[in-house]
Amino acid sequence: MSTTYCDFVQYKGKETVHKDYHDLEYGFPIHDDNLLFARLVLEINQAGLSWETILKKKDNFFKAFNDFNIDKVARYSDKKKGMLMQDAGIIRNRLKIEATIHNAKCIKLLQNEFGSFKNWLDKHHPKSKEEWVKLFKLTFRFTGGEIVNEFLMSTGYLPGAHATSCPVYKKVLKQKPKWAAK
Repeated sequence: MSTTYCDFVQYKGKETVHKDYHDLEYGFPIHDDNLLFARLVLEINQAGLSWETILKKKDNFFKAFNDFNIDKVARYSDKKKGMLMQDAGIIRNRLKIEATIHNAKCIKLLQNEFGSFKNWLDKHHPKSKEEWVKLFKLTFRFTGGEIVNEFLMSTGYLPGAHATSCPVYKKVLKQKPKWAAK
């Protein structure tokens, strides 16, 4: 079996949902708070499932969660939670839905204090995986070690998203701020 996501994508072939994600999103810095929030929510929803399942449902998630508009998600009512629990296009897990709403509220607090979720992440960079996990567990819900690791690796805060031999690796490095390319 493969040892890196790059190897995994090659193993699976070019015509999979993994290919575009690998080539265009995975490991690339994200500057928009709503998109950072989206990635966090998708990583949370992947827990216990395959990433392929999440990628196939990704568009449904964006539709169901108002394009991951943090302000809107933070105001979701019990009625909206109920509607989400009935939406077969997403992962219908009450704990994950409640974590999404709770985490949107937490991000709003971080935005008020730091100007943006991204600024909060940048302020804490660099940290080890263990330090990040501790910080995320203090700040958010449903953020265990693997979720935090994948979120941070997929957004460029932790290394390892691509093998150094992968052609995408150099593209990712070009987009990282100098301080983040460690």
